[in-house]
Amino acid sequence: MEKNRKLVWDRPVLNRLEEALKRIAETSFQNAEQVELAILEKSEITKRNPEYFPPDKYKENNTGNYRAFETHSFRVAYRYSETEVRIVQLRHVKQNPKMY
Repeated sequence: MEKNRKLVWDRPVLNRLEEALKRIAETSFQNAEQVELAILEKSEITKRNPEYFPPDKYKENNTGNYRAFETHSFRVAYRYSETEVRIVQLRHVKQNPKMY
């Protein structure tokens, strides 16, 4: 049975998303809306089925509860538990990945 967990964004991650959307909107408001919608839609999937996306290959000692997805050249990493899904990282895929 699928659980509907609480979705929580770490404040620094939410700030990075807002800044990225502002930069995109400078050239195309429509593109910014599309990126935001895609990220939010995929984030919603994690609440119902957190194992839908693959384990995060950049998380050291990952036991499987850190996962990630990519959309519109952004990579979003999250950690899930029985009660919540926490968005812990957001970066553009052209940035060098960092282990965490």
